[in-house]
Amino acid sequence: MDNRDILNREFSAQNFAEGHPYAAILDRYREIAANYARMENAVAVLSDLRTKASYIYYGRFAQLLGIDSEEPDRRLPTIWEDEIFRLVHPDDLADKHLQELCFFNYVRQQPKRKRSDYYLISRLRMRSGPNTYIPVQHRMYYVLAPKSDAIWLALCLYSPLAVDFPAKCLIIDSTNGHSTELHNQDSSGLLSAREKQVLSFISRGLTSKEIAESLCLSVNTISRHRQEILGKLQVKNSIEACRIAKDLRLI
Repeated sequence: MDNRDILNREFSAQNFAEGHPYAAILDRYREIAANYARMENAVAVLSDLRTKASYIYYGRFAQLLGIDSEEPDRRLPTIWEDEIFRLVHPDDLADKHLQELCFFNYVRQQPKRKRSDYYLISRLRMRSGPNTYIPVQHRMYYVLAPKSDAIWLALCLYSPLAVDFPAKCLIIDSTNGHSTELHNQDSSGLLSAREKQVLSFISRGLTSKEIAESLCLSVNTISRHRQEILGKLQVKNSIEACRIAKDLRLI
């Protein structure tokens, strides 16, 4: 199971409350996505995780990527914009799906009132011609479903990288500018060998004291490994960490 399959499963497991004017609200967010494309000349993709459909809007940046953008917008019967993904460098695309999985879990762990405050920003390489890649800024925003804990809409923006930033991928709190760095690594290297070992013991129900005795380490060291694991997987507790790690085949 790859990260895209895991994301599909996580999105599908959400509970969307019925009886709300989803269509009318969606129309407003489609207009917002279209305005981003117009004002920033970006490629904007609004994905509806409830109905599993996407809407793509093309700014003039699409021409640099060689995308036929004569249509002002397109509707796709999927939440994955494969026509755009084909332009992303394969290494960056693998990182992108892992980053989105971490971001999804990070947002779900936040208080509901704060979940819409965060966005993901990352650097990608996208093909603009034969064997030619250019640096691109990718941003992702989530919109919550009305009167529900479910993450309903995902807005992705692709635009030229005008100003570089120190990390390859950051989670930004838009209310205060604070950032959380996501490390540039594939899922196999997300945890160190020792962290995988500790998490494997945790998944078997061992306490920190028992793990420390088994590995001839101090309880404080095990506690530190626990905190590092939670931070790297962007989860709040060991149960979530074990679940995500098993999905990623880390343990």
